[in-house]
Amino acid sequence: MPYDLASPGYRCSYVALDSPIMGRMDAGSAFNLLDGGAISDRLTFGHASRPVGRESSALSGRKDPRRAAVLLPMFRHLDAWHLLFIRRAEHDADRHSGQVAFPGGRQEPGDADSTATALREAQEEIGLNPAQVALLGELRPLHTFSNYLVTPVVGEIPWPLDLMPDPVEVARVFSIPVAWLADPDNRRVRTWPSPDHPEAREVVFFDEFDREFLWGVSALITVDFLACLGRP
Repeated sequence: MPYDLASPGYRCSYVALDSPIMGRMDAGSAFNLLDGGAISDRLTFGHASRPVGRESSALSGRKDPRRAAVLLPMFRHLDAWHLLFIRRAEHDADRHSGQVAFPGGRQEPGDADSTATALREAQEEIGLNPAQVALLGELRPLHTFSNYLVTPVVGEIPWPLDLMPDPVEVARVFSIPVAWLADPDNRRVRTWPSPDHPEAREVVFFDEFDREFLWGVSALITVDFLACLGRP
């Protein structure tokens, strides 16, 4: 299977990433000065200070969402932070087939909490040993259009690291530098699928990076993560 690693609206109370004082790419580069402890502190503050997010305002009336969790694996390479992503394998019956995502999935009865779900799914999908993940915190849960309540869990992993992706679930594993993700010139918001579609909603799209397109729920989680980090 292809296995590749690219190496090269509610906000937190911190200054927004798209504020002029953040200085575009310089702001993202400044995040590289943060260590895991500083990131953990900012995530703790951001998680405690914000309500549940929604992919669309149309979700306000939906009840009993299914619980899920994803892992945002962070690592340092060449003195810079990177986020690890997957591209899902192609399956006709899967509405998220072929999309860029974080490792994760629905909560199972045996999972103690969202962290347990995220770690279990990451181990199943990419062969990431839970013992190799230093947990840094959580983001606010996100209520998705497919009626899942997704809790993003952030963890630091060592690098380099041997991973074993499951070819049934994962077509590719790759990374994107946090500095690139934090540059507002690399993302935009569009109405999707179309303005006149019954399920039309505002969706975050990142530009192409290393032949991959990050958009949708995973892009929204990424922006939420960056907003929680705030001003370095």
